Amino acid sequence: MSTTRAPYAGTRRKLAIAFDVGTTYSGISYSILDPGQVPEIKGVTKFPAQDQVNGSSKIPTIIYYDTNGRARAMGAEAMQEGIYETAEDEDWIKAEWFGSSSRVCSFTKPPTGSSSISVPEATQPKRSLASFLLYPLCARTYIEETHANGVDLWQSVEKDIEFVLSHPNGWEGAQQTQMRKAAALAGLIPDNQGGYDRIAFVTEGEASLHFSIRNGLPSSALKEGDGVVIVDAGGGTIDISAYARNPNVSTSFDEIAAPQCHFHGSIFVSIHARLSLEKLLAESTFLDDLDHIVRCFDKTTKLRFRNAEEPQFIRFGGTRDNEPDCNIRYGQLKLTGAEVAEFFEPSIKCIVDSVREQRRTGHKKFSNVILVGGFAASDWLYTKVSERLKPDGFTVIRPDNHVNKAVADGALSYYIDHHVKTRVSKITYGSRGGINYDPSNSEHAKRSHLVLTSISGIKRLGGIFWVLLPTNTQVSETKEFRRAHYWEFDNLSGLSTASTAVWGYKGTVSDAAFMDVNTSLYSQLCTIEVDLSHLKPSPKNVNASNSTYYKVDYELIMLFGGTELKAQLAWKEHGVEKRSAAKIVYSD
Repeated sequence: MSTTRAPYAGTRRKLAIAFDVGTTYSGISYSILDPGQVPEIKGVTKFPAQDQVNGSSKIPTIIYYDTNGRARAMGAEAMQEGIYETAEDEDWIKAEWFGSSSRVCSFTKPPTGSSSISVPEATQPKRSLASFLLYPLCARTYIEETHANGVDLWQSVEKDIEFVLSHPNGWEGAQQTQMRKAAALAGLIPDNQGGYDRIAFVTEGEASLHFSIRNGLPSSALKEGDGVVIVDAGGGTIDISAYARNPNVSTSFDEIAAPQCHFHGSIFVSIHARLSLEKLLAESTFLDDLDHIVRCFDKTTKLRFRNAEEPQFIRFGGTRDNEPDCNIRYGQLKLTGAEVAEFFEPSIKCIVDSVREQRRTGHKKFSNVILVGGFAASDWLYTKVSERLKPDGFTVIRPDNHVNKAVADGALSYYIDHHVKTRVSKITYGSRGGINYDPSNSEHAKRSHLVLTSISGIKRLGGIFWVLLPTNTQVSETKEFRRAHYWEFDNLSGLSTASTAVWGYKGTVSDAAFMDVNTSLYSQLCTIEVDLSHLKPSPKNVNASNSTYYKVDYELIMLFGGTELKAQLAWKEHGVEKRSAAKIVYSD
């Protein structure tokens, strides 16, 4: 299906650049937004040393650092002939998969064995990401060289560039904050609020939906109110999202199930292959060639695998390389098709189980599954997922139009078209607070050691989790969640900044709960800071001890329905509600 894109409604020319920093490959898309003109999404297809990646619109997510921490080669440059040997000779550090090392997916952990090829400790993920975020500036060279009057065109937009960064479904505000800091470190934006506001985020699942809407999603896939599941099978993660068309607005879509993120992308096929080959070659003279053999597997055997009944070969050497006991003849290592199929099995099972879970928890039915992402190019993955989901009534669709470009193009489509208006909460959100102490309540009495007496003389029992938003709840972008707060203090100088922590609970609770039960399911997500200095306290009060105190009442307003959490402070003056900004702080 495809939708008609509206002309750009802005008043001045602007450049939007989307950057998909994938685990193994990355891509850049851009659009020059002219007032009154229909935006067009274009991909950057020319990078330094581009010939080393066969003219693809994607670049390898690799950086080599020297011993002084200076980046020496990145992207396609890192794949040039002789770089591997130079890196070994000069002790360069290779940083790859650094996106995955900071990808905190909420639902699954990396498979056992993946730590054996982790990012070197000397290379911090934020620093590597900052280095790699210089790549969007390749758009400058590309625009200047491929557009008419390209130099003048770039000069007209270079001071008004907005960036869209995609990330896995499992990421939250903490990881988004790190990405903003990396962008500032790279010099893409100023390190201030104005610079931060020039960056927008979108999940890989939502970006893939936007891509699919304009590239290969059949109109029949959303007939009669049905939903659709988007499976973004990438290098590091598999992101699962489900959507349905809004019944009232044909161009809008609602998320209908909580998105999922799993560490079962294509690199884990290689990890399972490596673990198997390591055992096979444990006593072999070819064990020292393991890294090279795995790289050869990545480039050939893994990509072309289609039949578990046929033997598979990894060509890594010459005709003189032989060791029959390890199935090595004439520079080729032989594996059975069944062995290679086992390397794929965890990823296939993950997708199948996740799609079924989306159906079980979804707010609408669906029968179509859209498979996108670089890993989706695997015929074996596509075939086996299709076979296993077919008995459940699912049809798996794989768009023909460059599935490995889905996220970068889709991220820019999100920025321009913004089709998704409603999202589903992945966990239960709430705040930690207290309740008036009731000694006759047995649950209160056994927690009497947590009771504190407020300035007003009221006994309060702390450690209560107050629910703001239950898990698996559909929330519109404009839906506000309010929580009443008050602050008591004994002198006017005490009225300053207040903070409230937002907590997450990976369980089900309807209203309130004691946080000393199921403690492992709670985690502090962020802190919201508000400036109360401009609020007018209530008249001086007198408590039971005949002491004077002041009190201010206010509300925290939170919006959970967007791609980022937003918060505001609200209070009343003469019966009229006033608002001001609230600051959201995430720990590093």
